[in-house]
Amino acid sequence: MKAGWDGVLNKRGDCLWEIPQDYKQGMRTSGLIYASEAMIGDIKRDQAPEQVANVAFLPGIVGSSLAMPDIHWGYGFPIGGVAATRVDDGVISPGGVGFDINCGVRLLRTHLTEKEIEPKIGELVAELFRQVPSGVGSEGRIKLNDKEMNRVLQNGAGWAVERGYGEGSDIEYSEENGCMKSADPGEVSQRARKRGLPQLGTLGSGNHFLEIQVVDRIHDADKARVFGIEHTGQVFILIHTGSRGLGYQVCDDSIKDMMAAVQRYGIDLPDRQLACAPVTSPEGRAYLGAMACAANYAWANRQCITHWTRQALVSVLSKKDIGASLVYDVAHNIAKIERHRVEGNDLTLCVHRKGATRAFPAGHPDIPAKYRGTGQPVLIPGDMGRYSFVAVGTDMALNQTFGSTCHGAGRLMSRSAAKKQLKGTDIPASMQAKGVTVMAHNLRTLAEEAPQAYKDVSDVVDAAQCAGISQAVARMRPIGVIKG
Repeated sequence: MKAGWDGVLNKRGDCLWEIPQDYKQGMRTSGLIYASEAMIGDIKRDQAPEQVANVAFLPGIVGSSLAMPDIHWGYGFPIGGVAATRVDDGVISPGGVGFDINCGVRLLRTHLTEKEIEPKIGELVAELFRQVPSGVGSEGRIKLNDKEMNRVLQNGAGWAVERGYGEGSDIEYSEENGCMKSADPGEVSQRARKRGLPQLGTLGSGNHFLEIQVVDRIHDADKARVFGIEHTGQVFILIHTGSRGLGYQVCDDSIKDMMAAVQRYGIDLPDRQLACAPVTSPEGRAYLGAMACAANYAWANRQCITHWTRQALVSVLSKKDIGASLVYDVAHNIAKIERHRVEGNDLTLCVHRKGATRAFPAGHPDIPAKYRGTGQPVLIPGDMGRYSFVAVGTDMALNQTFGSTCHGAGRLMSRSAAKKQLKGTDIPASMQAKGVTVMAHNLRTLAEEAPQAYKDVSDVVDAAQCAGISQAVARMRPIGVIKG
């Protein structure tokens, strides 16, 4: 990969940049990057903008190829990429979803305060670490057979709640109610199933985490109140994980099929990692059915972790009424069939969001009734040493980005560069000095997730707000972190 990008980028607003359609012959539309001027230098350090241009080659693409402020290099699509294609003559690309299908975030509110849990923070982090398995290849407490796996793939979070892992209201406050109805377990390979059988209820590794957070600042008191964010010092739990080995294998299997489909359907692409197939083709339908299964597995996974998190809080604090209710659960690696109004026409589109969060505005029918007056909660985690944000979707997002905004801080360093630069650094000790208790399955990989490896999420959220595609509601800082 080339070290830096030196292509054409035209400023179109305070936080909007355009790669013109004539930048590369074959682009079907322009590319748009949402970012502040201060962020552009970092964005151009890798070839992610080139990937924005490459996505513009996809058949049936509608609007522009889009990138959020947390954009960085990914597989085919950039991470932070959004693209919508027409269902009738467009394509679906697994690279536009990524390998960790329905990697997502869920936020639990509590009635607890920082003052209440501070004396027991070490004990609480240790109990959460014990209750929720994490790390590469970690195995969960739930043992599935193939028949039960089918039910997980079909019913998602609902499967977990029916078996006592959660509450009925958890379903209401999950995107898609924690289940995509288009799931087709018959399209999930035996290898993918085998990888998923032991991993339900696990965090995994890399940037996945479970964090105890404290409200640090409230930006919009009225919306915050609707979300259950009542005051600074209030304790929240943020869970970030996805579909584990099952989702990875679904993506890997599908890419192989799509590589052949590109030749079969005569699709011309500038990057083989954009391998795709018509949405309505057998290959396209097969991928969408398998992807929905992996998405449902991820919702079930986060639901089980939610249940054990509640148990850990009650056990350590010896307090039954902790009020650990779900604010919302959002996916940020997914493709969905949605209706959008484009240039005055209502179109059925396949919206790819890869490292991007759905951000529907007030009044949208696809968000819980409780949030219809505010807009959809948008959960934007940062690094383990700074902040995370709760934001809200906007009308401008619906009109300009197919209802999408940023999903996190976005990497500033590659994993290898972070490990090289921070070799020998005692990351847990440095975090403890900042008031953050950290436990990890593999301490050697913590350097990959050090705060220095990421952009400042405050800058990302500010850029999205500047562009009008989401608005900050509250800021939270971590005080306890579990990593894989």
